Amino acid sequence: MPGIATAHPPYRPSLPAPLLLKPRLMAALLLPLLLLLLLPLLSPLAHAAEMVSVNRPEINMRAGPGTRHQALWSLIKGYPLEVIGSKGKWYKVRDFEKDTGWIYRPLAGKTPHHIVRVKIANIRSGPGTRHAIAGKAVYGEVLRTIERQRSWVKVGQEDGAVGWVSRKLLWGW
Repeated sequence: MPGIATAHPPYRPSLPAPLLLKPRLMAALLLPLLLLLLLPLLSPLAHAAEMVSVNRPEINMRAGPGTRHQALWSLIKGYPLEVIGSKGKWYKVRDFEKDTGWIYRPLAGKTPHHIVRVKIANIRSGPGTRHAIAGKAVYGEVLRTIERQRSWVKVGQEDGAVGWVSRKLLWGW
């Protein structure tokens, strides 16, 4: 109506709208935070065990880090070990029977080997039980690792024979 003033609401500067993130942007921001929070829970899984094998014909596993310590066991070439600590030039190691001791670091190598952890393991012509049995390996026998395929390991015996063994029958890498 002419002559009648209409009241306008007082001017207010616009307030920022709530922060609305697109799903991709929100995921990009939250994922690193989530990983940071979960890292302490995942750290045991993130660190694979360091494995070594004996790289001399025979060495001693000792009670402590040094030659003055008692020799507990004699280990043959290829014997796989898990490194659980170190001191100077010595590794603290664990074997497939969970025995622990110390070996001199220069006597250990990175050539992968497995050891038989069952009474008798069938060595097969291929990776699977449908393949023929080509030989046998006995408890404690050290086998050179040639190839890994899912749950099977291609191994070599000391006499040169080669075949496949189910990974669940072995310990090593």
